[in-house]
Amino acid sequence: MSSPWNEELLERFYPKRYNAYGPYLKRRLGAKVFKVVVDAGFTCPNRDGTKGWGGCAYCNVDSFTPRENRKTSLSVREQVLAGIERARQNYGAEKFIVYFQPNTNTYAPVEQLEGIYSEAIEAAPGAVLGLTIGTRPDCIDREKLEMLKRRFGDLYVSIEYGLESMRDDVLEAINRGATHAEFVDAVRRTAEFGFEVCAHTIFGLPGEDEGDWLRVADELNRLPVRFVKLHHLHVVRGSILAKRYRDEPFELFSLEAYASFLERFLARLSPDIVVQRLFGLADQEDLIAPNWGLKKTLIQRELERSLVANGVVQGMSSDVAVR
Repeated sequence: MSSPWNEELLERFYPKRYNAYGPYLKRRLGAKVFKVVVDAGFTCPNRDGTKGWGGCAYCNVDSFTPRENRKTSLSVREQVLAGIERARQNYGAEKFIVYFQPNTNTYAPVEQLEGIYSEAIEAAPGAVLGLTIGTRPDCIDREKLEMLKRRFGDLYVSIEYGLESMRDDVLEAINRGATHAEFVDAVRRTAEFGFEVCAHTIFGLPGEDEGDWLRVADELNRLPVRFVKLHHLHVVRGSILAKRYRDEPFELFSLEAYASFLERFLARLSPDIVVQRLFGLADQEDLIAPNWGLKKTLIQRELERSLVANGVVQGMSSDVAVR
């Protein structure tokens, strides 16, 4: 780490070696901010027959949803208030962002969406600073973006889209029901309205190799993406991929291999992109493979230790093109 540029990055991201989400939110919103997950009862066009059936091959919605939010009978307002109370007690959170996470959270008429989002914001005036909306890139349009701008433009709004893979053949193989071009179009249109965009990635999908995964960094660097969530592929119970894995197991990341890949990925990722997650992990009872045998906090510590041990800092080689 001898170059002045790398020293500058080290100073910028200290004590992390990457542009971490927590410090960004505190700088951006001026408080210790916590996300409150809400299930508003949406479904998905890739499950109800509009785009397909069964959903994406890797997906079991419950496995990616905090246990306390699964199949809840609570209203949006009740979920927000309960989440705020938990976050205050457990994490000392000061302000909150309502995170619409399970399923496709723009998959409804615009008037219905406005009512749902308004209920969330109005549940705790002054405490809730804005919204994060998880959705599919093929479920956003100008009318919905215009509504968000008109109704919530003075609040913090972030929209999260699944990139998953840049290869359309891989997207087709996992029954994604959307193309990479649709992702790019959604990101650009959303950014034009001034909303911060988060891209969700999955590394390790069958048929891809490290060259494909590293190209994702270059793609994110060229797009108006503010955040990224980095996930290694894991196989969860109840997913289409679980049956495939049972019938014909395919290679998945070990913790050591993922840490090594993550170093190369972060080194080429623009330092301006904020990393919301270094990895994703389903609850133990939902997880089939890979099982790294560690709790989330220990995995996080190991990945961050690896960055330090090998002298990696986000963006240190982001000008290097894939060969």
